[in-house]
Amino acid sequence: MIRLSSSLIALTLALSAPALAQTPPTRDPAQIQAGTYAVDPGHTQVGWTVSHMGFSNYSGGFSDVSGTLDLQPKNPGASKLSIKIPVASVTTTSDKLTGELKGDQWLDGAKFPEMTFVSTKVTPEGKDKAKVAGNLTLHGVTKPVTLDVKLIGAGVNPLNKKVTVGFEATGTLKRSEFGVKTYVPLIGDDLHLTIAGAFERQD
Repeated sequence: MIRLSSSLIALTLALSAPALAQTPPTRDPAQIQAGTYAVDPGHTQVGWTVSHMGFSNYSGGFSDVSGTLDLQPKNPGASKLSIKIPVASVTTTSDKLTGELKGDQWLDGAKFPEMTFVSTKVTPEGKDKAKVAGNLTLHGVTKPVTLDVKLIGAGVNPLNKKVTVGFEATGTLKRSEFGVKTYVPLIGDDLHLTIAGAFERQD
């Protein structure tokens, strides 16, 4: 039975290998397809971190992100990004805190259900990095925010065969400037964002 099981496993792996084989993702803009890309919500994460009373850096996240990317690799300055993040998707490791963050003392998800970012300018910084300036809307307030963006890789997803490109973006905002002032400065005013974004090309 052990030999049979090992043979079956080996056969399964051999048969699946061609389907899973892929050309390694590229970071060369010249090899990336231009066009309109949509957020892959299942593989896009938005993380945030704030100081908790100066004792620790506390982190949480958002999910179910949607949006589009007009990607122009040969002319990065012409690229455009627009994303939406449902506030009700906020999560932490504490159910109690997660519920409080959704309430009107914090993000007030019932009144302001979405956080949005719409780019206004893309400034390349080398082959695989850029500063992306745009308007961030949170808690009903819109202010300019600049994200530092790094290309992670691009290519064909070996499972669904879709042309995919991924980026990591980081930025910091003052939550009090967006009307989220609860416990400032006891709970840090600086909200650090990290966005791991995956985008699929639309045919």
